[in-house]
Amino acid sequence: MADDSFTQRARAVPSGRLSRLGVFGRLAGGVASGVVSEGVRRLADGERPAMRDLLLTPGNVARVADQLSHLRGAAMKLGQMISMDAGDMLPRELSDILARLRDRAHHMPPAQLQAVLAREWGKDWRTRFLNFGSSPIAAASIGQVHRATTRDGRELAIKIQYPGVRESIDADVDNVATLLRLSGLLPRELEVAPLLAEAKRQLHEEADYQREGAQMARFGELLAGDARFVVPSLAADFTTDRVLAMSFVEGAPIETLADAPQDTRDTVMRTLIELVLRELFAFGIMQTDPNFANYRYQAASGRLVLLDFGAARPVSAATRTGYHRLLMAGLDGERDAAREAAVAAGFLGEAAVQRHRAAVDRIIDVILHEMNPQGPFDFGDRAFVGALREEGQVIAADRTSWHIPPVDMLFAQRKISGTALLAARLKARVDVRALVEQYRVLPVA
Repeated sequence: MADDSFTQRARAVPSGRLSRLGVFGRLAGGVASGVVSEGVRRLADGERPAMRDLLLTPGNVARVADQLSHLRGAAMKLGQMISMDAGDMLPRELSDILARLRDRAHHMPPAQLQAVLAREWGKDWRTRFLNFGSSPIAAASIGQVHRATTRDGRELAIKIQYPGVRESIDADVDNVATLLRLSGLLPRELEVAPLLAEAKRQLHEEADYQREGAQMARFGELLAGDARFVVPSLAADFTTDRVLAMSFVEGAPIETLADAPQDTRDTVMRTLIELVLRELFAFGIMQTDPNFANYRYQAASGRLVLLDFGAARPVSAATRTGYHRLLMAGLDGERDAAREAAVAAGFLGEAAVQRHRAAVDRIIDVILHEMNPQGPFDFGDRAFVGALREEGQVIAADRTSWHIPPVDMLFAQRKISGTALLAARLKARVDVRALVEQYRVLPVA
């Protein structure tokens, strides 16, 4: 990304608890003001607007997106996660807020960056480099990345965590959850405390750069014999809890493949889907963040660069077994077995099946119809999504049947859904059935 674009978006990260709380306070006040003014306008027009309609106005959408992108950290990360995971199922207005967060990160101004690196590396840190890029080459929710050359000639990519991110995780998650409650998108009957607790734990892990460095090294070992992948190597001498240093690896954004030949797109997505299956059934560990920015492509070699291992986590035996039962039932076209496997794994709640058996079975039938044909599956053909959404809305309208799957399965599904979303973006055609068939017999764990 050009330096000018980053310079225009330099904005100090609120690092103290009070300053971050102040941003949420101003956000709440601004939203409330927007609700009042919109309510007065609609009442004057003779309307009787619902509170949700008043909350999710274009003005409030812009206000929320701007303030969450200002906060960065867990507030922004959680919004990005929801955006990637929920896809087409969210109201359009909320989708607009969250979509803006995917490409709206600011970066630290030079003085704040200098203070962070002086604290991590010492005041004379610049003497360790021949060159250190003053403008970041990437900026995201938890940190920003700079390119640098060390005195011994190593080309590094250095991820620097925004100040205050780790300390604000718990409060930020609670505040975002409150915003979702106020919007009416989360029913009060739904017990989300376990999910919020797990989100906090996951974000604390992602903010531990020493841990991420170890996970990156582990994936490097797992994929060492596979020439299709490149995993950066850890530069341990520059890595701390809040700075992650790794070899700089060239590569183009994965989205640039949208205009590549069909064979290229198909090969790339077949490789990534195969990786997901290996993570789930063979490796016992999965990188659960499917953000497109975590993949780069080297056109000359055809290799895929894998980045960002902060969300890597073990795959539990229950998740591994649950997915295997579900996929095998799908391959065999057995509706009853698929329904039972979905309930046993925690995908479906008993209440949803009891109260909406017909809708559940129609959803399963759509999925089985898509899975069963031999040959490549066309991810670019999204016609079936409308049928799934229509049936899903019948169940979603009954809040007493709402159900939160096991947390481990939610994170695995996040990676699976995100990979499918990328395949749809690239309009890839992949024989997914043949890839899954290879795991009829599970590898020894």
